Amino acid sequence: MWQDFIFGCVPYPSDDWFLANVKEEIVYNIKRLRNRASLAFWCGNNEVEEGLQHWGWEKQYPAEIHKSWLGGYDKLFRSLIPDLVREYDGTRSYIHGSPYDSNWGNPETFASSDVHDWGLWYGHLPFERMADRLPRFASEFGFQSFPEMKTIRSFAPEDQWSLESEVMKVHQKASTGNSLIKKYMEMYYHEPRNFEDFVYIGLVMQGNGMEESVEAMRRGRPYCMGALYWQINDDWPVVSWSSIDYYGNWKAQHYRMRDVLAPLALGVELKDNRLNYYTLSDYLTDRNNLQLTVQVVDFNRGVVKEFREKVDAKANSSQVVKSFNASELVPEEERASRMIRAWLSDSSGKRVSTRDYFFHWPNKLNLPETKVETSVKYADGKYTVTLRSKKLAKDVYVEIPVMGARFSDNFVDLIPGEKRVIEITSPLLKASEKSPVTVKHIRETY
Repeated sequence: MWQDFIFGCVPYPSDDWFLANVKEEIVYNIKRLRNRASLAFWCGNNEVEEGLQHWGWEKQYPAEIHKSWLGGYDKLFRSLIPDLVREYDGTRSYIHGSPYDSNWGNPETFASSDVHDWGLWYGHLPFERMADRLPRFASEFGFQSFPEMKTIRSFAPEDQWSLESEVMKVHQKASTGNSLIKKYMEMYYHEPRNFEDFVYIGLVMQGNGMEESVEAMRRGRPYCMGALYWQINDDWPVVSWSSIDYYGNWKAQHYRMRDVLAPLALGVELKDNRLNYYTLSDYLTDRNNLQLTVQVVDFNRGVVKEFREKVDAKANSSQVVKSFNASELVPEEERASRMIRAWLSDSSGKRVSTRDYFFHWPNKLNLPETKVETSVKYADGKYTVTLRSKKLAKDVYVEIPVMGARFSDNFVDLIPGEKRVIEITSPLLKASEKSPVTVKHIRETY
């Protein structure tokens, strides 16, 4: 656990009364948390020095006030708090603030300390650029999405279902947020038919884009040794960077983060006409005798090629375990209608990690029209959903009108002929009620 003290994004007073008040708060919280085994690190604040150096405060306020803020920063975050951490904990590291070296996302400073990189999102950079600007430690980055429709229905009547409606603007606190989601969507997807499709595509885009960014950071080990994405949850129903919404519904991003940040994950990168597969391991011992299976999948016909090979995952590392000539594997002219599915399995045959790879984003793919067939087995507390499709159904989203229901998986790629079983659990599910289960995939949105 990286633990910030609760200071962020504004200058703070440094008079004796305020510092005495802060001391009480800091001592209380150090004592409260210091015996937690999960606590690894103390951080004085979030982006206070960033604001002092880069947010124009020196132009907005008199010079003597800005100077006092700079001096007060040192008193509070470089003197008082670290002294208290040493006195009342003494076992963990402390930094004055994050990012440690104020850099405002400048890639020239990425070679040391931690970075808040908002080139993605505020900087309008495409997702694929993130692999070219790896920091040593990414302590803040993210991308927004709307929550799913059942959450939106909790605060917005149907006549407010638009990006520029009064209600939707109130529930969006980033000044350019809705327009940025739309801009990125125009880069990667066909125009959605309606607001509900827009919301769904936005969830998928956030999940797949953030997966691409985080995986690049894991592949970049040992140069890049950490990724803390912004943010995990919400404190009200809102359009935000979260991966879990206010009601506990997992967005596509949370499923992707679960998989890409697993202790052992499979990664893939297309570079210099080589399709390279990586084992990304946080285990402290080697994982040997794994099987890598790689399938070339035609969107209409299913699996057309398959390769299997024994591989080992080296402890605490990122390494290439298999490399293909990409042109031989899938020629350029076939890449709009074929994908690669790969997975690692252990010696017992259990899948450890699965990675689907598409050569293009959906607006450049020839996704087929297809119907996802569903069957549901109903039981109190659990519905078991079986999915099948004769052709590729990309990013299949299973939905049920129950807040906070847990899905074993969601937003999945269903390849031709595949049978996929998803379990939905919630104490609110009743076999007798047969709450409606619906599905949607990308090709149905345009």
